[in-house]
Amino acid sequence: MSSSSGKDLGEGSSSPTEDYQQSPGTLSRYESQKRRDWNTFGQYLKNQRPPVPLSQCNCNHVLDFLRYLDQFGKTKVHLQGCMFYGQPEPPAPCTCPLRQAWGSLDALTGRLRAAYEENGGSPETNPFASGSIRVYLKEIRECQAKARGIPYKKKKKASNPSKGNDESSSTMHFS
Repeated sequence: MSSSSGKDLGEGSSSPTEDYQQSPGTLSRYESQKRRDWNTFGQYLKNQRPPVPLSQCNCNHVLDFLRYLDQFGKTKVHLQGCMFYGQPEPPAPCTCPLRQAWGSLDALTGRLRAAYEENGGSPETNPFASGSIRVYLKEIRECQAKARGIPYKKKKKASNPSKGNDESSSTMHFS
């Protein structure tokens, strides 16, 4: 999660999986965030009534977690009835809700997907890799882009004509 994602949620809470320990030393920023996100998700599952064991976690729990995190967001997302809906830079404040930014949720999901497998979860049963999670994130991305008046266009993987197939480029080739 980025600074707009409620990253403090997991700080100070006990680890749901005490075996999620790295070798001594300083962790990278990514690894630290991934550990904090994993612990936060585990705490979220423990706080459910009844508590949900990680082995029984599914994509619905992940979707509920992502929706729960919305309350800690810092990204203004204009509602369709708002006079600033579709404006990238509104001239005045409004009462529209603050939400988690799509990019923060996407990055969070990626970190949790990796942490799930690093903690013994099977790639085949990884709830963070579910198609319903991808659909949810796509809907969030499109909704937020429309609310800001910025159409999201998927970047095409086209070759750059200025580069061509110049073998003398600095690209290293394996033979």
